[in-house]
Amino acid sequence: MSHRNLEYLNRRRIVYRRGPTTDTPSELFSWGAFYEAGTYQCYELFKSKAKITSYKSFKWHILVLWYLNPQLTYDEILELALFISDKDNGFVAIALNKKSITNLVNEVFDMDLDAPPKNKIRKIIFKEGTGLGTSEKLSIVGKLIGRKKMAEPPDIYEAMLAIHDENKKITISKVASILNVSTRTIYRNITNEINKEKIVLNEEI
Repeated sequence: MSHRNLEYLNRRRIVYRRGPTTDTPSELFSWGAFYEAGTYQCYELFKSKAKITSYKSFKWHILVLWYLNPQLTYDEILELALFISDKDNGFVAIALNKKSITNLVNEVFDMDLDAPPKNKIRKIIFKEGTGLGTSEKLSIVGKLIGRKKMAEPPDIYEAMLAIHDENKKITISKVASILNVSTRTIYRNITNEINKEKIVLNEEI
């Protein structure tokens, strides 16, 4: 199966995307919201075409699914993890056996559900079904984030996501163009963590 079997999740009413719950946006638009200071509360699983490519990423996805669906029992989370781990269902690009998945679910259930899973900071959140094309989204990112002529790490990450959503390779020059700054500014402000994320995202193209 080349596409994800999201119908399985939808049929079971599994929440896998959720916007900020308590953070207040700086500006609201018909297409979504802008958080000038950023928000860590946006979880958007399985939004891009990228598949899960590592054990660490798989574990994070299962933790987020449990966090967003605290009503699920251990057996239900295990069943969900086994379903997602099946390559035929289109979620993963790695092989995971049942024993490793069971161990992973055990680890997840030992974690504190009250603490939100580690997440990337976001500044721009688009609503589902806006009808905007990727070029239009890139334009919005550039106008809102690039208007300050700055390139803080969250800004760089936001621009990277916009490029990735267009299914194009992320380069420093493309990020600089969106943020309306020099490539030197990007090199100066990009962190090791974001640089590693760039490599991961490009490997998914």
